Amino acid sequence: MVFTLAQISDTHLSRRHPGFTANFNILAGHLLAEAPDLVIHTGDVSAHGEQPGDAGEADLAFARAAMDGLGLGWQAVPGNHDIGNDPALAGSTPANAERLTRWQRHFNPGHFVQDVPGWRLIGLNTLIMGADLPEAEAQFAFLEEALANAGGRRVAIFQHKPLCEVTLAEQHPTYWSVLPAPRARLAELLRRHDVAFVASGHVHQAQDRGVVEGIRQIWAPAVAFFVGDTWQEKVGDKRLGYVEHLLHEDGRHESRVRMLDTLAPHDIGLLPEIYGPQQPVAA
Repeated sequence: MVFTLAQISDTHLSRRHPGFTANFNILAGHLLAEAPDLVIHTGDVSAHGEQPGDAGEADLAFARAAMDGLGLGWQAVPGNHDIGNDPALAGSTPANAERLTRWQRHFNPGHFVQDVPGWRLIGLNTLIMGADLPEAEAQFAFLEEALANAGGRRVAIFQHKPLCEVTLAEQHPTYWSVLPAPRARLAELLRRHDVAFVASGHVHQAQDRGVVEGIRQIWAPAVAFFVGDTWQEKVGDKRLGYVEHLLHEDGRHESRVRMLDTLAPHDIGLLPEIYGPQQPVAA
């Protein structure tokens, strides 16, 4: 038996951005025809869910309705545009109790566990892992229990930020990956168990990084937009699409990126009205 899972990411849904919604609707039609057994969204479901007041509330509600409209079973974890970023990153809109509560009102606790034949699927909230919030410790306790009680199933982890950019030992905090201290704690936990892969989004570039220091890492492409080479170094495939994971009951698996040429290739660097001007990368 093969369980088919579609991993989608970075849809950035909002009534204010019809181009992103159009891409989501194209993807939704494709998925409905493909009929995967489950869809997992690895964050930035909404465009501005982290904003205060009615603006953030409206985007999260809009995003939730869009996910429900898929007509397929689904799970989701939050991204930085849903609940804010790690508070240790200077200049970011910090993930805090208020933003997390708002996500929980529309979606879930921020993490999940779901068992399918031969597999345990675990979703994690990487934005609070380094935060001084009781939910951060509670999530690590949840993960320890979910891994310890997997009952012989292989494990797949789904989260917004990738574990690292290049190596698990890197110590420089960056916008793109889990910060060094929570990464070390998370990696230690994962290495103790039969974790097949860690699947993430956030970077808006697709890449099957293979096994990095004992952990296979898979980066999903975005759905809403890419970040042009002027504003982001190219390290993977910037085309838009999703990842198809085939999970065999005996623990084997295949993962492949499926690019959709029908998705409009919005370059966020050319849309400064959405997230502000992007800064060019150093030459």
